[in-house]
Amino acid sequence: MKGGEQNGFSGPVTVFHERPLPERGTPAGYATLIDRYGLAVPLPRILSAIGEHHRIVEREGWRMLTPRHAPAADLEGHLTFALKYEGLDLAILNGLFRAAGAGAVEELVRAKRTGSYARRIWFLYEWLTGARLDLPDLDIGTYVRVVDPGQQWTVDGENSPRHRVRNNLPGTPAFCPLVFRTKALEAFTAMDLPRRAQAVVAEVPRDLLSRTAAFLLLKDSRSSYAIEGERPPQDRIQRWGRAIGEAGNRSVDLDELLRLQRIVIGDTRFVKLGLRQKGGFVGEHDRDSRMPLPDHISARPEDLPSLIAGMAAFDRGAALKIDPVVAAAALAFGFVYIHPFEDGNGRLHRYLIHHVLAQRGFNPAGVVFPVTANAVRFQRHALAYNLGNFMRTLAMPKAAESWSVTSLREKLIKVGAKVVSDGRYVTFQMAEVAVSRRMFATGDDGRGAS
Repeated sequence: MKGGEQNGFSGPVTVFHERPLPERGTPAGYATLIDRYGLAVPLPRILSAIGEHHRIVEREGWRMLTPRHAPAADLEGHLTFALKYEGLDLAILNGLFRAAGAGAVEELVRAKRTGSYARRIWFLYEWLTGARLDLPDLDIGTYVRVVDPGQQWTVDGENSPRHRVRNNLPGTPAFCPLVFRTKALEAFTAMDLPRRAQAVVAEVPRDLLSRTAAFLLLKDSRSSYAIEGERPPQDRIQRWGRAIGEAGNRSVDLDELLRLQRIVIGDTRFVKLGLRQKGGFVGEHDRDSRMPLPDHISARPEDLPSLIAGMAAFDRGAALKIDPVVAAAALAFGFVYIHPFEDGNGRLHRYLIHHVLAQRGFNPAGVVFPVTANAVRFQRHALAYNLGNFMRTLAMPKAAESWSVTSLREKLIKVGAKVVSDGRYVTFQMAEVAVSRRMFATGDDGRGAS
């Protein structure tokens, strides 16, 4: 990062952590705190900066605010700015509190003990670190919410008399997914999809609905294995289908997840069941050195018990109080992100979507939405589309000159399906399904090539 500094806080820059700004500006809020304290945390999707013009600009991963929004160049100024304009990022706050130390936070709170932002910072420090600051309990002040419900999904929560705040965080320190209220998500929640699904089902004859539900259940069970490139015996597909059909009947905890893993794996001769005992990653190995090339690094084995306990608490608490689709996505993503098992993580994380939706009554009774089947379908179409675009870059015969990307994609749908089921054996000989050898062997005049 290049630019002037004031009291250790950054000045105007054009690039921050290899992310160019739309225009020259001074990073603010979380961006500055990450840089000032050297925090090893993921950057927020949207960073904030103070621009040099009196207009707000939002593009390229930046929100450029006006000079009147500029915070004081100190810990309290940038932390208050972050809570006000950027919402809660618990990973950054946890790292910041440990880097800044208890003394700095105590000094900040003492200066404005009854201020709403100071009380939120005080509560968050003790909630995240588990350490009690050397500050007396407050006995005055109107209760303020820890999370702004206009920015992120929250629960109703409970009061914390010591800090005079209302803890509306949707989880515990072990697992607390915070989802921003975007325009797209707000539009989806306003559609009232559960009511619409109930209305559609009410018009379907009961016997037809029963047969359709059974078909969708088996299809989703089969797709759960297909997306992983597996072809299990029919009895295991049926057992997993029954498990999906029972989703929502039992609370999620470690014992339940272990039960589901045994069902989904079936043959345990080559897979060690239970929580991972060593590190893991999702990705590939270098073909020459065999060194890992990770796309994602799983959670540390020693952290897995507390993370699973946090998810279980979320399932019993916040997941019952926030939007069901948001809750399902948060729980499922959290599970697959930590990758607690050696095998079965993908199938179990999709099960958790079924679990939350069924638990909340989002889908009509007896009906399972084909979550995995749709994922497989999208995967096939995306792969076929990409293969079609690739083929257009090749030296194609004259007969294929007029083919559009759409027609190529349609010709390659079956190729995509083949790749999904046998993904490890992708070879370009499969392009012969769409472009035959005979076409390549035939000259422009229709006669054989010389």
